[in-house]
Amino acid sequence: MTIPAITFADLGGLHAQQASELTEAANRVLAKGHYVLGPEVEAFEREWAAFCAAPYAVGVANGLEALVLGLQVCGIGAGDDVIVPANTYIATFLAISQIGARPIPVEPIEGTCNLDPALVERALTPRTRAMMPVHLYGLPADMDPLLAIAKKHGLKVIEDAAQCHGASYHGKRIGSHGDIVAWSFYPTKNLGAAGEAGAITTADPALAEAVKMRRNYGSKQRYVCEVTGRNSRLDELQAALLRVKLRRLDVWNARRTELAARYEPVVRAAGVRRQDMPAGHQSVHHLFTVRTPHRDHLQAHLQAAGVPSIVHYPIPPHLQGAYRDLGFARGAFPITERIHDTILSLPLHPTLSDEQQDVALAAIAAWRAPC
Repeated sequence: MTIPAITFADLGGLHAQQASELTEAANRVLAKGHYVLGPEVEAFEREWAAFCAAPYAVGVANGLEALVLGLQVCGIGAGDDVIVPANTYIATFLAISQIGARPIPVEPIEGTCNLDPALVERALTPRTRAMMPVHLYGLPADMDPLLAIAKKHGLKVIEDAAQCHGASYHGKRIGSHGDIVAWSFYPTKNLGAAGEAGAITTADPALAEAVKMRRNYGSKQRYVCEVTGRNSRLDELQAALLRVKLRRLDVWNARRTELAARYEPVVRAAGVRRQDMPAGHQSVHHLFTVRTPHRDHLQAHLQAAGVPSIVHYPIPPHLQGAYRDLGFARGAFPITERIHDTILSLPLHPTLSDEQQDVALAAIAAWRAPC
């Protein structure tokens, strides 16, 4: 039997699993002629809130918009400081910058790669008004101590949950631990749209209503602008497609967990480091990351064996040109820099077969770190 070539992601394969349902949903929207903020968006908001065990959900244009709107409705703006993990995707920083606030990077716990609560208080400034923990690679951050710090210092908590659809922390799904939880449904996410889409979830009805108003030019009533809002509306087509895909999200996440379990002993035997999984932190394995100082050598070895891999992410935000004004030189955040210099993501997606993964497992087992 010929084994199909391994792909890092397989969006077409996921689509094929629900092709008729997705087509029906798209045709339903097109036939109705209502394409922005209609009944499909409202239905998806209810269903996503229920999935996340959150009282409220509001659809928005994309994940970055969700972060920006979350900060705005929490009253964060120009002149404020926001605690953010130094180890994250650039969008987390960009959201803070877009509202005129300043990101204050804090090192992660090296094992989990998520924000280290033990370092947050020493990073607080007189202008700190919020923190933005990130649930990176599908693993929830350690929310209890972070929430305790936020309560002690009167900080708002806006969670970046772009990579953890369905993850849980001590038995409760991510969705309403903080004041606002921001979601991305970029196509490669565990729950991905056929384009750009995002949402916020929250337990606060006032914050949910504020997001609804700000996403629509600051208006509750057409042509009546109450605040300086923006155009960040989720369209009906994406909402309809997300509703279909949401029905299979738990199944897809379960498959990701199976694949991660098959990787674990092999990568451990190969001497590469895996992201720690603390008790009570249930990952959905958005990415399966490993770390080795010989990352480039391992990546080349895998590529030669027909196994694709990706570096998430090669340059940390504090060393990007966009954040030169923060004044951080290399060495400012050594744990973060070490993660970015050594990390590699292996292929893991719901349509990856055991036979395909066996090719990757064999390649990892055959790898030898250079002396």
